[in-house]
Amino acid sequence: MSPSSYIVVGSGVFGASTALSLIRKHPEASITLIDRDSFDGPKRVAASWDWNKVVRADYSDIVYTKLALEAQHLWRTDPIWKPFYHESGVVWITPTSFAKQVQKNFTELGVEADLQICSVEEARTLYNGLFEEADYAGVKEVLVNKTSGWAEAKEALQNTIKTAVDLGVKYITSEVTAIEFDNNHGQRRCCGIKTANGESLAAERVILCTGAFTPKLLIDSDPGWSDLHAGQRIVAAAVTEAVAPMTAQQSSILDTMPVGINDNPVERGCDVGCLPLPNINAVKYWGQVIFKNTVKHPITNTQLSVPPSQPDYAQWEVPLALKDDVRQGPESMFGKKQLHQDLEAFRICWEALTPSSDFIISPHLACEGLFIATCGSFHGYKFLPVLGKYVVEMLCGELDPSLEKRWAWDRHLPSTELNSKWPTKELGDLSSDG
Repeated sequence: MSPSSYIVVGSGVFGASTALSLIRKHPEASITLIDRDSFDGPKRVAASWDWNKVVRADYSDIVYTKLALEAQHLWRTDPIWKPFYHESGVVWITPTSFAKQVQKNFTELGVEADLQICSVEEARTLYNGLFEEADYAGVKEVLVNKTSGWAEAKEALQNTIKTAVDLGVKYITSEVTAIEFDNNHGQRRCCGIKTANGESLAAERVILCTGAFTPKLLIDSDPGWSDLHAGQRIVAAAVTEAVAPMTAQQSSILDTMPVGINDNPVERGCDVGCLPLPNINAVKYWGQVIFKNTVKHPITNTQLSVPPSQPDYAQWEVPLALKDDVRQGPESMFGKKQLHQDLEAFRICWEALTPSSDFIISPHLACEGLFIATCGSFHGYKFLPVLGKYVVEMLCGELDPSLEKRWAWDRHLPSTELNSKWPTKELGDLSSDG
């Protein structure tokens, strides 16, 4: 017999997709989606609240290639998401063999796509020479996939939640401060959540889709129960982004502009990228510096990374060093001559990462009735149409065994030495410039 009540905490990409899939699977159940922010508010702290996000199946890992292709089909065809998807193409500049691996994955999966591997000389001529002066240091080949693109992020997220609410999901705007427990034959069991205003909400199953807030929420819920805590499984990390308005002379570029991603300069950290924003006549950039905010927990003295304590995570209070990081984007993507732009609306985007960059979609093995579905690791948004399907499969005990193992709460934690997205810098150090 299926449980009659669920609470989904967090209405970002994991929470929204989960709520929609749950109400479709169990229309008779009581399903509550709770978040500190209204889903149709002008600003939110969710990583999935954004101007736009990349939608691509370009992965070196064939598992995520397959999942992304499934999601991309729904981006193209489902009326919930189709209005917000734009198949602009993607140009990916990297000194690695990434392009060949992407092409191999598509071939192995029998997928036809307008995908090609170009020489640097060819890449310089594409899109009317837009990337002619990009940073091609060490690059031998460039991936061009015209069947990739981008989505209007907050609009697609809002429509997902609205659809779930229209089907019967109850949306509550309130901050969750703790998980609540009862005792079931000597074993502690999750029985609900507590909000900042002191209200308790009960449910048979609680699913945490809480992103960067997850480690703090778990440790705050019971500081003395170490098996409940995230430990080394999850780190709260962030990247900076900004928009660059186009001049009247530049605006025509947006008509045909693809997503651009460049791993250069590699010494700066992760990749840098840009996406067209034709609705506001601008281009969005993200930076290369991934950072954390390590603090000492006041009760356990545990060191953990958390977003800043302000209600909006201080996401608009961006240190100069991080602004300068994003300002490197136009030069890396387009060189000094091609597209001179001034950046504005700098924002810090907080996300939950795992050492392997895999999601966590799993029961919490230390606590019956508690489930975890989070850790987009800076690549989760594109899976918005399908994440909930896999969360519901997990809840029903029907998740594919290989995915169950890969997304498990308790799993092998690899070294982060080769994970370019793993944070190596501290927000406090980056803020020392004032």
